[in-house]
Amino acid sequence: HQNQDVKVLEEKSSHSDSLQDTKQKTTKEKRPLADSKTDQLSLAKKLKTKNAVKKDELDIVEGGGRFDFRSPQKLFESIISPVPYEQFFNDYWEKKPLIAKRNEVAVSEGYKTLFSRDVLKRLLKKRQIDIEYVRDVNVCRYVNGKRESLNGTGRATCKQVDKLFDHCKATLQFHQPQRFQNKLWQLCGMLECLFGCLVGANVYMTPPGSQGLAPHYDDVEVFILQLEGRKHWRLYTPPVDLPRDYSKDLDQDSIGQPTHDFVLEAGDLLYFPRGTIHQASALPDTHSLHITVSTCQRNTWGDLLEKLVPAALTMAVGEDVEFRQALPRDYLDYMGLANADMDDPRRKAFLGTVQSLLARLVNYVPVDAGVDQKAVEYMHDCLPPVFTKKERACSIYGCRTRLEKGRVVGVVDLQTSTAVKLIRKGAARLVMEGEQVFLYHVLENARVYHGAELQPIEVPPEAAPAIEYLMHSYPEYVTVDSFPLDHRQDKIDLAMLMFEKGIIIAKEPPVSMDKM
Repeated sequence: HQNQDVKVLEEKSSHSDSLQDTKQKTTKEKRPLADSKTDQLSLAKKLKTKNAVKKDELDIVEGGGRFDFRSPQKLFESIISPVPYEQFFNDYWEKKPLIAKRNEVAVSEGYKTLFSRDVLKRLLKKRQIDIEYVRDVNVCRYVNGKRESLNGTGRATCKQVDKLFDHCKATLQFHQPQRFQNKLWQLCGMLECLFGCLVGANVYMTPPGSQGLAPHYDDVEVFILQLEGRKHWRLYTPPVDLPRDYSKDLDQDSIGQPTHDFVLEAGDLLYFPRGTIHQASALPDTHSLHITVSTCQRNTWGDLLEKLVPAALTMAVGEDVEFRQALPRDYLDYMGLANADMDDPRRKAFLGTVQSLLARLVNYVPVDAGVDQKAVEYMHDCLPPVFTKKERACSIYGCRTRLEKGRVVGVVDLQTSTAVKLIRKGAARLVMEGEQVFLYHVLENARVYHGAELQPIEVPPEAAPAIEYLMHSYPEYVTVDSFPLDHRQDKIDLAMLMFEKGIIIAKEPPVSMDKM
């Protein structure tokens, strides 16, 4: 999993320009906002005319923060605690920032299990791990209103990076740290189950009294987990509510006065919605290390409709003759921008027809098929599940096959009485493509973003109800015999297929055939 040439879901600004070539191939190239002096002036004008958030609207809560990995929801509840789950999504999500202060050693120690400065040093020293500039670690600093890139070329060594950090006062941005830290892998993977979309992570380590990045805003929902030291944060009025694109570096004089000004300490949490302009610097007396956990990139109603509307139009044109009727012969005489103010009954009739056809288009929208397309994209994005010790023992990964005296031993054969369940909610998805039925799953994904292609399994259509039954039964175990299939052998064959891929696990460790 060390060889990757992939996009990173990250706090994006021009500090990551060198990573833009690694974007997901299916994503259209984004036009950066505020990319010129004209745009900067426009941005400043927006900020002056937009109602600013008052400083006293920053909600600061105290307590909580100890990770609870029993389920995705419990994990997220522990991250945002003491704010209740429903209150967070009603009052904060996509609306306003939140700070959770945790003056508790146990919480800050728990945060350090995700990542630390010592972990980064250890990774840079390992010869078998190839950490490269730009691809894996981005080195930069923000001085006198300008961001400077201090990246070397090729492999980044601990000695080089220490010098850049200690003497050049450069910030280190480490990409996809979940590749190397199991606890962070588990956290990101469980949050993906909760949000139903990609969850990315970056580590930022900043020297005392230094700032790495220019003011900017992102196209993702951002959770900051302060792991070490302290950092001074300033938030500013979003120029665009919930933008789909991230900004370039912004000039200080274009962003106005901060709406929120505060310091995060080890164990603290900060959340802010996409579009929130922000900048942060380490305090003079200590370095800062935090993890940015981000999500909800291109996962909006608009993104779903981009898939649904073209498909609906194709179906409508094929099935409804009114969509295939010719345009009026003279429509160019009264339609178009040059005729927009024309008071002509023909124009009103034309617009009425367009509205009528759009209303009829709703009847052809393949909502479920479009959602399945989004689900397949998500499954390509997300991490493979982390197995607990018991889950591994009850899975194909806990079964040891070997050769003894020329024969294979240790092969598992599930029985109709075997109780099984999906390894995780959302770990598999049943999708129809034309007349074929495919079972997509994430078990062969890599810990690095898009490090492996999806390997869908074609299944016979008659097996679909049994797979749906397994999905809908989660998290409960069901016996193989309860699969809604007519023949006993078909039930066993389907169970073995899914078990051998790691998609399902047994309630108890399966017994190998040579012991039966």
